[in-house]
Amino acid sequence: MNINTLIISISTLVLGIAVGYFLKHYITTKQTEKKQTQANRILRNAEDKSTEIIKEAQDRALEINRGAEEEASRRRTELNRYEERLQRRSDQLDRRAEKLEDREHSLSQRQSSLDKKANETKKIYQEASRELERISQLTKEEAQEILFERVERESRNDMSRIVREIETEAREKGERKARKLIADAIQRVASDHVDEVTSSTVSLPSDDMKGRIIGRNGRNIRAFEKAAGVDVIVDDTPEAVTISCFDSVRREIAKQAMKKLVLDGRIHPAHIEKIVEKEKENIEKVIAEAGEEATYEAGVPGLHSEIIKKLGSLKFRTSYGQNQLSHAVETAQLASVLASEIGANIEIAKAGGLLHDLGKAMDHNVEGTHAQIGAEFAERYGVPDAVINAIASHHHEVEQQSVEAIIVEAADAISGARPGARRESLEQYLKRVRALEDVANSFTGVKKSYALQAGREVRIFVKPKKVDDLAATRLAREISKNIEETMQYPGKIKVTVIRETRSVDYAK
Repeated sequence: MNINTLIISISTLVLGIAVGYFLKHYITTKQTEKKQTQANRILRNAEDKSTEIIKEAQDRALEINRGAEEEASRRRTELNRYEERLQRRSDQLDRRAEKLEDREHSLSQRQSSLDKKANETKKIYQEASRELERISQLTKEEAQEILFERVERESRNDMSRIVREIETEAREKGERKARKLIADAIQRVASDHVDEVTSSTVSLPSDDMKGRIIGRNGRNIRAFEKAAGVDVIVDDTPEAVTISCFDSVRREIAKQAMKKLVLDGRIHPAHIEKIVEKEKENIEKVIAEAGEEATYEAGVPGLHSEIIKKLGSLKFRTSYGQNQLSHAVETAQLASVLASEIGANIEIAKAGGLLHDLGKAMDHNVEGTHAQIGAEFAERYGVPDAVINAIASHHHEVEQQSVEAIIVEAADAISGARPGARRESLEQYLKRVRALEDVANSFTGVKKSYALQAGREVRIFVKPKKVDDLAATRLAREISKNIEETMQYPGKIKVTVIRETRSVDYAK
């Protein structure tokens, strides 16, 4: 029983193994066939896509080839057209060359004919000269010398007599006419002379205000002097402070700012800087209005706005004590009178007289004479050439090209030379204090400088990042030495170098 069971078990096991083997072989065969089918399908898809790509590439290549052929055809057409034009131009040049050769040949023949005629004329002249010499028994040189002596003697006598008569008549009439013109012009254009000063006084409501102006440890007055570039003098004068500065623009800004601070009552560094900046803007408006008023008084309309601004800045410029804007208007009016008397162009004369010193509004910033600078500036803004020449030539730096330019020069001289017009001492003082600031500004690291106390002190503000404390001391010594070597001045000049660092933050 056990053997039979064992045999059955072994048989069952062998049968199971055989069935499992055949089942696995069948499954494996099916999977292989399925994968083969998928692979064939993928190959067919790849072949189809490659066929489409090849077809698209062929179509694209055909399209590019057609475009290239069209472009080449267009280029060939253009080249053919250019070639035809060049051929026509070449034919024209050939025809011109032939005409030039014909003309040259014709001129050569004419020149030969003229040479022959010239030789014949020369022979005839020589024969005539020899015959005259034989008849007169004089050589050509001797006859010329005798003739020249006689003509020169007679001409000198007549010329001397005529010159004396003309000089006498011109001197008498010219002096009378010139005196009449100048007297008439001065009479018709009389103007008052206003003395220029270098200090202004600001009235105070009480002496207690002086302490507020000075501030704690002098911080307010220092802030005001730095912002305005002036010297504030607080002395024993009752209910008044004095503002001193050679630059009348800065002095006027400081004066108006001080008045507003006194009226407002809030005097501290931040408010001081704000008021000073606001007054600078107001002065710019005043300058523009002064330029407009000057053009109206002189009768010169249509000037560019930039020229009017430069002209208005002459309100704060003096020359030998004479206000330059008043001088410009006066010169324009004088030129107008002179031009009308002698029949010249009145408009050109007026414009030239008004603008003749325009360069003085910018000669401290630009290289060159004020006549040259003013002429270049006026030319930049469309001023007529005749007026530009009058501006450039009123000091004979260029040639005067019209009678109006001469009139402008004469009117300038009349305006400057009339009694009470100029004072030389003030002009020399202004030049000295400007030179003092220029010396200080020429050093590296200087931010700005101000000449104060009638030129007896110069305060220099330096850039703190470029100049340290030791360098500031050395800079003061170098500037003092440079002033001693390059300038002439009475007494002594105090040089103060100020180095200031500010730190600002905001509480939020």
